[in-house]
Amino acid sequence: MKIKGNYLKQLFFLSIVGLTTTTTFGQNSVFLSGQDRNRRPITTAVPFLNFAPDSRHSGMGDVGVATSPDANSAHWNAAKLAFIESDMGFSLSYSPWLGRLVPDMSLNYLAGYKRIDAVSAFGFDLRYFNMGEIILTDLWGNELGEFTPRDIAIGGTYSRQLSQNLSLGISARFIHSNLSGYVGAGGGNEGRPGVSVGTDIGIYYRKEVEIAGKEALWSWGANISNIGPKITYNSVDDLDYIPTNFRLGTALEIPLDEMNRLTIALDVNKLMVPTPPIYQRDEFGNLILDNQGNPSIQAGRDPNRPLIDGMFTSFADAPGGFREELQEYMISIGAEYAYDNKFMVRTGYFYENINKGGRRYFTMGVGFRHQRFGFDFSYLVPQVQNHPLAETLRFSLVYNIPR
Repeated sequence: MKIKGNYLKQLFFLSIVGLTTTTTFGQNSVFLSGQDRNRRPITTAVPFLNFAPDSRHSGMGDVGVATSPDANSAHWNAAKLAFIESDMGFSLSYSPWLGRLVPDMSLNYLAGYKRIDAVSAFGFDLRYFNMGEIILTDLWGNELGEFTPRDIAIGGTYSRQLSQNLSLGISARFIHSNLSGYVGAGGGNEGRPGVSVGTDIGIYYRKEVEIAGKEALWSWGANISNIGPKITYNSVDDLDYIPTNFRLGTALEIPLDEMNRLTIALDVNKLMVPTPPIYQRDEFGNLILDNQGNPSIQAGRDPNRPLIDGMFTSFADAPGGFREELQEYMISIGAEYAYDNKFMVRTGYFYENINKGGRRYFTMGVGFRHQRFGFDFSYLVPQVQNHPLAETLRFSLVYNIPR
């Protein structure tokens, strides 16, 4: 992939094109007209932290906060690991990213776990987002050399049962985002890699229930991920939120008979990041500035708020009021059929409101298990033709060591 021009803006586009599908990526700088005035997608730095990394859950419409635990639980809900049955396990996932647009971007995910005792487990995960090779240029178009922008996050997880049915979990990770090396974007600021840290907090509950005379397993979970400070690529005056996300969901695992099992799951997500306000503009679409030289806000709140304030006020800061707040919730629904715990078929659907990104796609996948080894595959089918996420594939290899 060869890119020239204002490379920071282009890299920002590549980073978030998988997160949003509208043409409005900036929060402040685009003048919208007509129906587009209602389109205010929430953008963040390092959005790769919220990309579904593994094939099992991506094949189920990106559900995962309340499904049965596996090696990839650190991404979906740290609390699930306390209930994992095997003693140790690993999972390696790979996905060519935006394959219809560029040939050399990929999302890679390595995760694993180890039981500590009967009620607790430790996990780790390594996420690597490779954005392919680019050619950097200055503001005048002079080539500055080749570079491979990349995002990396590495973390650890601890999960513990509090009772026979309830568990808590916590994860912490280091985030390193290198979009341009140390080449500046102009204005006297030298570019630099962005560095931050993130913390996840999760809760998981499961209980056996009787349905039509069969012992089913019902579970629910909640998880807040990527709680951490803002990140910058040049100066402390230019800070961006990382994608703090709230996920709540439930799952029902129903044994159809001794050989067949069906799982149905539902997740609801919301970014705990301030909603872009509506700025005042003149008749030509130019921003109107206040006495301090900042854009004057017409509706909504100033998005430049402290971390905790920004997280919790994000539930009630949309310029469009309660109706717009509801639009910020994303819904995932998925199902998994398993035969003899050796062959799995999965499907799901993901929905995001058009004003907040418009991602709407079906997913499907399969899985195989043989003794300690497993293989999973998923495929994404958008509702919109020529969508950048079309034909997204994910492959996962699984290895578990029983107790």
